[in-house]
Amino acid sequence: MSKEEQGASPVLVAVDFSEDSRAAFLWAYNYALASRLPLLVLHVVHDPGEAPGYYKHDTSSAVRTLKELASVMLDEFLAEMADVVPSRKGLENISTVLETGLPVAQVLKTAKKSGASSIVTGSQGRTGLKHLLVGSKAEQIVRLAKIPVTVVKVKG
Repeated sequence: MSKEEQGASPVLVAVDFSEDSRAAFLWAYNYALASRLPLLVLHVVHDPGEAPGYYKHDTSSAVRTLKELASVMLDEFLAEMADVVPSRKGLENISTVLETGLPVAQVLKTAKKSGASSIVTGSQGRTGLKHLLVGSKAEQIVRLAKIPVTVVKVKG
């Protein structure tokens, strides 16, 4: 990391391992690389009060806490993304954060704490009744963030 990149405000990309978050990661990676900014990858483990405390990732893995499993999945996600990145340039400027809580609140909190210059997130593109009942995390982030937000959606 160059001297100027060390003190630069990172681009924060929130990922949930979906296709949309893969697209958001690639967009954020390219933007950070072109802007000569570090990239901060955030995954939020949903508040354990809203989900069971343990579950299995696959049949070969032991039972783990949600945070332990999320850490493994984040590592797998980054390895997968590294294989997609042409020339692997700039991968050394990526850092990760794993938080537990409500996704929107944790994205905003992490952006503030890290001094992020912008937030990038994917969109699941819910519509209709599901959108009205659940709302959109990306939409909430756009409304509440005090910095620029880019929402990336997989074409389809």
